[in-house]
Amino acid sequence: MGQRLSAREILDRLVAFPTVSRDSNLALIAWVEEYLESWGVKSRRVYNPEGNKAALFANVGPEVAGGVVLSGHTDVVPVDGQEWSSDPWVVAERGGKLYGRGVCDMKGFDALALWAVQLAVEAGVKRPLQIALSYDEELGCAGAPPMIAEMVTALPKAAAVIVGEPSRFAVVTGHKGGTGFETHLRGFEVHSSLMHTGVNAVMAGAKLIDWANQRNAEVSAATPGPMAAMFDPPWTTSHVGIVEGGTANNITAKDCRFLMAFRVVPGEDPADWAEAYRTRVAEVEAEMKAVRPEAGIDLVPAFRVPPLVPEAEGAAERLARQLTGDNATHVVSYGTEAGQFQEAGYSAVVCGPGDIAQAHQPDEWLEVSQFEAGQDFMRRLVAGLAA
Repeated sequence: MGQRLSAREILDRLVAFPTVSRDSNLALIAWVEEYLESWGVKSRRVYNPEGNKAALFANVGPEVAGGVVLSGHTDVVPVDGQEWSSDPWVVAERGGKLYGRGVCDMKGFDALALWAVQLAVEAGVKRPLQIALSYDEELGCAGAPPMIAEMVTALPKAAAVIVGEPSRFAVVTGHKGGTGFETHLRGFEVHSSLMHTGVNAVMAGAKLIDWANQRNAEVSAATPGPMAAMFDPPWTTSHVGIVEGGTANNITAKDCRFLMAFRVVPGEDPADWAEAYRTRVAEVEAEMKAVRPEAGIDLVPAFRVPPLVPEAEGAAERLARQLTGDNATHVVSYGTEAGQFQEAGYSAVVCGPGDIAQAHQPDEWLEVSQFEAGQDFMRRLVAGLAA
């Protein structure tokens, strides 16, 4: 007999692991393995290059095609500097809400998916339930692609992937993609009274940031295409959130660092935005080197997240609508691992408990009613797989 735990008990266990993205998630993965093994379910780890994190996937039921993947991530954002009313690593119930880091984004769904394993085993499903838990989703969805690549070769092909990011169980069929570059400008220090003989990395970086401002102005003024028009905002955005650099007010800055990020609407290629940025970087770098050859700009790709493109007669959309009763059209401007599954040949949607507005917040919460709706969702899903 397996570890018979309620969905809430599983959630309590998952939240108790402080799997902040900067730290290891292996303790959580080990617990999930033990839980699955107790139900006779074999799982496989897919490690990161450093070996301190792992994704996990498993097949519950027969080794046949046509099943359903429940996909979630195990990492959470930090609580540093946030004011919490209770211990963020202990689920607390107050006023019809469950509080704790990750209850909404997205250990609530992870707990529901693992609880569904019990239902699937006992129901003797005829089509498999597959579990996929990643790492580093909060760091640009970095952990899912290696896991998905192994799933493609190791598991029978699933008919649908449900990525349980918080959507209040609305069926989200499209989201923006994204790409980004860690940008390091290397200047040359001189006294600012002689700034024409040096290279100010911060001021050179400002040219790249202003390029982003200009691109935002251009695309926001253009008429969006039919696909882009579904989104808010209906265009690709270029963004810099943090800038670091400089030594003193009277010295030309030796260094300037920032992340240039693009949220790309479906129908546009993130590679095109990356190439446009590289072109502008090359122009600014040439200006810097004309003053001091030692100066330059280093670009390091930080992340690449493909968009989720609405599918015509998509199997995942059809299934999610049957399970939820939601027939409206929903797209979101944030990225998820659904686009990565879709890129690998799966039919995928985003559909899960909670509201994205609660993600990453102090006193992050998930309504008890949403968690209970998730249990009903899983019961219906397993019943369909067993039919």
